[in-house]
Amino acid sequence: MSTGAVSSAGLADPSEPTRGAGPAAASGPAAAPDPSAGPAAAVALPPRAERGERAQAAVERLRPAGVEAVAVTWVDNAGIARVKAVPLDGLVHAAEWGVGTAPCFDVFLADDSIVTSRSVGGPTGDLRLYPDLDRVVPLAAQPGWAWAPGARYTQSGAPHPGCQRLFARRMTAAAAERGITVKAGIEVEWVVALAGPAREEPRYPTDGPAYGMQRLTDLSDYLREVLHALGAQGLAVLQIHPEYAPGQFEVSVAPEGPVEAADTSVLVRQTVRAVSARHGLRASFAPVVEAGSVGNGGHLHLSLWRDGRNLARGGAGPHGLTAEAEGFLAGVLGALPELLVLGSSSPAGYLRLVPSHWAGAYQCWGLENREAALRLVTGSTGERATAANAEIKCFDATANPYLAIGGVLATGLAGLAQRLALPPEFTGDPAEAAPGTVPRLPAGPGDALAAYQESAVLREALGEPLYEAVLAVRRGESERHASATPEQLVAATRWRY
Repeated sequence: MSTGAVSSAGLADPSEPTRGAGPAAASGPAAAPDPSAGPAAAVALPPRAERGERAQAAVERLRPAGVEAVAVTWVDNAGIARVKAVPLDGLVHAAEWGVGTAPCFDVFLADDSIVTSRSVGGPTGDLRLYPDLDRVVPLAAQPGWAWAPGARYTQSGAPHPGCQRLFARRMTAAAAERGITVKAGIEVEWVVALAGPAREEPRYPTDGPAYGMQRLTDLSDYLREVLHALGAQGLAVLQIHPEYAPGQFEVSVAPEGPVEAADTSVLVRQTVRAVSARHGLRASFAPVVEAGSVGNGGHLHLSLWRDGRNLARGGAGPHGLTAEAEGFLAGVLGALPELLVLGSSSPAGYLRLVPSHWAGAYQCWGLENREAALRLVTGSTGERATAANAEIKCFDATANPYLAIGGVLATGLAGLAQRLALPPEFTGDPAEAAPGTVPRLPAGPGDALAAYQESAVLREALGEPLYEAVLAVRRGESERHASATPEQLVAATRWRY
């Protein structure tokens, strides 16, 4: 449950860097693909020699920092961050030739069971996982380790059609082809509990009230170390504060490009986990940690820019939206039922998505309306030209962030192309409106999957292999938990996320 006080996607000019220079700075000349070059060029591997040279520069930078190994992560379709690690001396080889990984990870469920799709299944085949050298950074809370997000390619060097990170990069490039720069940020909420057996009910290290200073006092050293670790990794923290549920906190970081924002959400969560472990605690990012309680969200903020101008301001549309921004947001709003398949991976997410809990359970939009699934944020008078953005509140941290962001871009760009208009704004709590006045978002995975299967926009944007793999995983999760009580579902997912 977030107050949404941080308008994280509208606080920086897109021409300015948002990460600190320090240890997260890129090694050598930037080699990230230029999104404006088009989707195909955006996902192409740089030349092998260039990758090797930049990896060697990274090794020379990381070794004095005491780094001995590099963890390369990707996030699967169940929203679980998977990893392959290499010794520091193996980073050059990993950058040149990739690290082997099986295609079947595309159909892993959150509990590590495996399903099949039309394109993926069985023990045959191999992919190559390549570290992004622009993001390699020492892990402040895990001495001796560095981290980099990875993208997956075939053994011949072609983009793997099931790679979620490359999907987000393709959608970013599609926006750039229209002259649009997207800035995004994901709020990270978590519940911290005392370490203990996995099946044990959570015991909290503080009983301070919601948003209360007492919580910060009780966990002052812990939160300070979280802040220090994030800053040491080059992340600019905007806010950190207690949240509503017992033991719950939130951190927000500065906006970045869409792929970079997804990368950062992975790094932030791993950092919180590592700091928690060092303090004898454990962190859960699951949608619900206790059945019936307010849950953890993964709210996505984003803003659209053209030639340095925020398209959420200065227009003739509602609250100053330009026609482009309104069309984009209308496309997203209309597609929210199917976007839940990408933005809330687990059936447990629907235990969070309930009315009157500030979770965004209704398919409506409103200015600063925390019950609307799409919340428009204008910012304070005097900074609205840079601060205005939109927040999608119905997503949670079970999502693969690359899928969630890529799906939003795909549906938003479709709405922009069709010049859609937003429906009338809703103010107040939709749960108190006359029945049938405001559509409710799917209350379970079945309705969301039905909407997903009817979405031509997502099917085309994802491509058949990725679309089918996501469908197979969501069906598998739904079937696996079909007869579970809320308490059983919460217990099954509490420490998986």
